[in-house]
Order: sequence, then C-alpha cells, then structure tokens
Amino acid sequence: MTDGRPITGPRIVARRDSDWAALTDLWVAAWRRTYADIDFEARRDWLKNHIVQLEHGGARTLLLLEGAGRILVGFVTVDPASHWLDQLCVHPERFGSGAAEALIEAARSLSPARLRLDVNQDNERAIAFYEREGFVRVGEGRPSLAGRPTLIMEWSSATAPA
Repeated sequence: MTDGRPITGPRIVARRDSDWAALTDLWVAAWRRTYADIDFEARRDWLKNHIVQLEHGGARTLLLLEGAGRILVGFVTVDPASHWLDQLCVHPERFGSGAAEALIEAARSLSPARLRLDVNQDNERAIAFYEREGFVRVGEGRPSLAGRPTLIMEWSSATAPA
C-alpha cells in the first residue's frame, strides 16, 4: 500500500466475525497516525465491544476491500435508524486514495436522507474531508474518549447539491 494510490477493484462488504483482527489493526494504525500520543493499542477491546453493541442496536459495519483477496482498506459503522455514523476509518497508507469517499457513499446507501457524526475539533484533516463531502457543523458534541472537544456534523440529502 502507498499513500494516495487510488484504490483498485474496490468492493463494499458486510463485516464478518473473521474480520476483527484486520479491522482492529487498521483502526489502531489509523488513529496512531492521527494521535500519536494516545495508546490505541490498549483500546482494541473497547472498539470491538463498542461496534458489537452498536450492531446489536441496528448499526451496520461495512468494509472496503481491495483486490482479489480480502485486503482491508477501511470500514464504516452506521446506524440507519438514528442516521449516526459512528466509525469511519481508512488505513493510513491509503489516506488520499478515495477510500474515505467510497466509505461515505456506502454510509449514504445505509442512511440516504441524513448522516450525523462527531469529530474531534482538533482533527482538521477529518473536518476538511467531511466539509468537502457536504457535512456542516451543527453543534458541539461530548468530549471524546480521550477528553478532546468534538463537533457534531451533519449531511442531509435535502441540502446536498443535485
């Protein structure tokens, strides 16, 4: 994998139980790149339990795979009933590759009217990405697990350009 190389042969599939190791490895790597001062390795169990709880409540986790095998590029977790996008994660070597855009489209397929999320206020790269995708800031969220202030952002099909 190389930074920014466009994804090839992408496909979106539902998460399977056999995907946990790759999913948590990707999540740790991505967040470690974004916040090197936080021990995301210690949060693997938290992530798995969090996603399982969300899925039991109706959320779906979709994986973005590349190539002929199951090479995991990223994933997204969305609750279609509440329109909440809880996780969007791309392997750090694939930042800028179009993977995040593909995952946003997958999220919109699950929740076509609206998506809401929170993002750390100091994560300028993520905020800029969401704004390019048509999300607007609608309020302040609760502090993140790391205690960082967050923003609530929302995308709506009613306000999206045609």
